[in-house]
Amino acid sequence: MADDRIGRASVFLASGTIVSRVLGFVKAIVLAGTIGVVGSASADAFAVANGLPNTVYVIVAGGVLSAVLVPQIVRASAHADGGSGYINKLLTLALVVIGAATVVATVLAPVLAWIYAGSNPEILPLAIAFAWWCLPQIFFYGLYTLLGEVLNARRSFGPFTWVPVLNNIVALIGLVAFGLLFGFDPEGDRSVGEWTPGMVALLAGSATLGIVAQAVVLFWFWRRIGLRYRPDFQWRGVGLGAAGRMAGWTFGMLLLTTLAGIVQTQVVLIASNQAASLAAIDAAWLVFMLPHSVITVSIATAYFTRMSEHAADGALDRVRDDLSSAVRGVSLILVLASAVLVVVAYPFAAVFQPGLAGASALGNVIVAFAIGLVGFSILFIVQRTFYALGDTRTPFFFTLFQVVVFSIGAVACIFLPVQWIAFGVALATTIATTAQLLLAIGLLRRRLGRIDGRRIILSLVRDVAAVVVPVVAGLGLLVALGGLTDGGFAIADRVGAIVSMAAIGTAMAVLYFGLLWLLRSEELRAFAEPLMRRIGRR
Repeated sequence: MADDRIGRASVFLASGTIVSRVLGFVKAIVLAGTIGVVGSASADAFAVANGLPNTVYVIVAGGVLSAVLVPQIVRASAHADGGSGYINKLLTLALVVIGAATVVATVLAPVLAWIYAGSNPEILPLAIAFAWWCLPQIFFYGLYTLLGEVLNARRSFGPFTWVPVLNNIVALIGLVAFGLLFGFDPEGDRSVGEWTPGMVALLAGSATLGIVAQAVVLFWFWRRIGLRYRPDFQWRGVGLGAAGRMAGWTFGMLLLTTLAGIVQTQVVLIASNQAASLAAIDAAWLVFMLPHSVITVSIATAYFTRMSEHAADGALDRVRDDLSSAVRGVSLILVLASAVLVVVAYPFAAVFQPGLAGASALGNVIVAFAIGLVGFSILFIVQRTFYALGDTRTPFFFTLFQVVVFSIGAVACIFLPVQWIAFGVALATTIATTAQLLLAIGLLRRRLGRIDGRRIILSLVRDVAAVVVPVVAGLGLLVALGGLTDGGFAIADRVGAIVSMAAIGTAMAVLYFGLLWLLRSEELRAFAEPLMRRIGRR
């Protein structure tokens, strides 16, 4: 019954994430058609400014809340009031801190923009102008995470993944309005000096309005499950000290990742207005994160609450089983997803910027990220396992290791030809994340005694063996559809790119799952056989 509940929660989460991500891709494509991607100074300036709120929010509270909130609320549920007092105290404290941080960050908009974009003085004034409008998002990112994580801890999983749909709809309306009023610029030819205050306000303001809507609507879902928020400024007496000690290590870890983000941005902006730069990195990361968000985050979110319960009960054997099941289930899908992304990278890039020049520049960055997809997602699960165990100290140290490795690799990319800088930075991310995963697994094994490693490795080997033939077939189809040829069907326009991706992806999936079935994949059969029995009964 517990596995069925996890399965249902994962499917519901994934369905919301899929809808949100599809709309997110539509928004990204419309944004690309509005201000360009590769070689666009406007797109790079907006990417800097629109990334600042999330960066500042994550430093102040984001990962701290994700790491600490669910385990602490699960433990607080044993209180006489069911945890309501703890929730109100923590929410009040967090909103005060995040609100103050929002005000300070907005006042410091020019400084923050310079920290990230100082290596490119040409785009800095426009990045600052965008930042004034974008930085208020910080408060509403915090509100969204707080309300959503409380819902998750109360096993109301759906709203957290479904309400971003509203954000994307609002932002899409703003982009279309901008294009109709000021003109679309898919090649990114609009100079920094051509932007007026009204243009800046509409583009950046509509992005912020979407985040506001996404957060505020969660109050309605709170009321549906019987929760009422009442501000409570008495912050002592319900274990907030323990949460603070856990949060301290997570805060340090987030500072490390922020420093790595600054290094990345400063390096890739060297190529701005010349080749693939920050906007291209963001677009490639969006593509990379699609399967991770739909599969890994959905499964891990559903497992995380159960892991926290098992850890609170001291049942490490059950935590170990949850970890093994989550890793094997995620890998089953993501080995295929990684292979498909590598094969269709150029057509996928052509959806954002058609033509061989733009598609190859962006597609190479997608490939560099995609080869690390499986490791990145397994790392996510391993990290959440530490959080479920109440350990935020260990993730700090293996993140420190990752930041050092990445920063060395990213700085080395300065010496690459300008057209390969973004690719090099993406590849440095993959290498550093892989090294981080190996270290994290070793540390987790010491903590749990064992991690069902033999079973996990056998499952991964079987998945990788099954994907070899699909990759060969997919590459053959890519060449046949002109995916590597200037003017080829797969990259000449968006329609051809989407059709090509669908054809290649479908062929690879059929071959992959067929081979896994023949290889008697335990994970595939565990999913498929109950489904086939239900279909048979109908």
